Amino acid sequence: MADTTYEVTQQRDQMDDLFNNAKEKILDSEDVTIYTHTDCDGVTAGSILSTILDRLEIQHDVNFVEINELEDQRCESDLAIISDLGAGQDVSKIVGPDQKMVILDHHPPIRKVGEDLNFDYVEINPNHYNLDGSYTISGGGLSYLLAKSFGFYDLSWMGILSAIGDMQNSMTGKLRGLNREILADANEVGVVNYQEDLMLYGRHTRPLFVALSYFGDIHLPLTNNRNECIYFLENLNIPVKDQLGNVRYLYDLSQAEKGKLFNALLKMMVREVPNKYIEHVPKLIMGESYEFTFEDPYTSFKDASEYSTVVNACARNKKYNLAMEVIKSQDRSHIQDELESLVKGHKQYLAQSLSNLSSNGDVEILDNLQYFNADGIRANVVGTIAGMLLSNYDWQKPIIGYTHVDSDEPMYKVSLRCSKLLSYDGIHFGHIVSDIAAKCGGSGGGHSVACGAYIPEDNMDQFINLLNNSINLV
Repeated sequence: MADTTYEVTQQRDQMDDLFNNAKEKILDSEDVTIYTHTDCDGVTAGSILSTILDRLEIQHDVNFVEINELEDQRCESDLAIISDLGAGQDVSKIVGPDQKMVILDHHPPIRKVGEDLNFDYVEINPNHYNLDGSYTISGGGLSYLLAKSFGFYDLSWMGILSAIGDMQNSMTGKLRGLNREILADANEVGVVNYQEDLMLYGRHTRPLFVALSYFGDIHLPLTNNRNECIYFLENLNIPVKDQLGNVRYLYDLSQAEKGKLFNALLKMMVREVPNKYIEHVPKLIMGESYEFTFEDPYTSFKDASEYSTVVNACARNKKYNLAMEVIKSQDRSHIQDELESLVKGHKQYLAQSLSNLSSNGDVEILDNLQYFNADGIRANVVGTIAGMLLSNYDWQKPIIGYTHVDSDEPMYKVSLRCSKLLSYDGIHFGHIVSDIAAKCGGSGGGHSVACGAYIPEDNMDQFINLLNNSINLV
């Protein structure tokens, strides 16, 4: 154990040296261009970096780019900072020999530590230190650690938002690795509270019986049945409404009520899963919740999961600057109407897309895989739709959706989602998809339960067949 502790300390010391290097590059620059990814993690990472530069009064621009767009960027500033992407891309043409670059990414890198490029750069990536970037720290988490080198500990809450938005808690229901360091900072400065809680989405914004109807990624008697959820709660003597007639949320429940609900859900879920998964069921029901102390309860910003949904809604509608303003500004009164309209429209779009797919029976079922052609659905929400469809079909098989994307050659973007129980059984679909995409002339990867790929159009059938044949769900 002592050797392991020493090794971790040594890794952090090495990373701190890199953060200090990056800090010096920033302080030596008069203007900076930030390139960051377009999801919640990327937008939050960009917001952290922008806040750092605001406080240092350094001129900067923030550009939101997709992974396949990064290599075509050309920077004219003294310094380019790339966050939540860059590790797996050729960055050699983005800046010239008289410019500098900082790369803050948690995805698998294609460069070795200290690899020579034709400009001054520093690349900070946990994978270089045997730390798995899929759960130890997010892109926004790395951006926070850079902020920490300036003493900006109050930005730690953004590091937590990034981690939750990037589903870094998906395997165990709680944050791990370097994320715990960020959580400790956030808790110490009083911006984040966390506790063991039921893993129901909508802790502050969904009536309890509604949250229950969406619970889990396996089909239950409660799934999509609000009346059954109300009956279920009443049988547990958990009131659906308070004494004033207002609906209750998970946030309103006492610990005793949460205990009763946990035990009842556990009994129900154990009946629905094969014996080999039973030991993992409690991890689907209980985990850690993360709340921002400075936000009001019963809003979409109090709970980190709900907050990340708002950021994603903005980002998936290409309202990146609005998303960044949501994060950077505590006073949202001037954007409240636009924000509410956008989130409402986003939810309606998802519901309509889901309804169209369900009514048309467009999901094909193979031995080890389920898939649907998502043409006509925006590429950046196909993964969300796949996750929503999962509980309506066979949760023991992953589900993928694919749709055309604009590119130099006809290309599909593929999104895969699966039950957490499959990952608990040792299956990492991010790794599987990465290997198969490469065999099909594409690229891919991601998390164990949520990942994706870009596949040439002519090779899509090959990709599906190889994926189906590669999965052993016995």
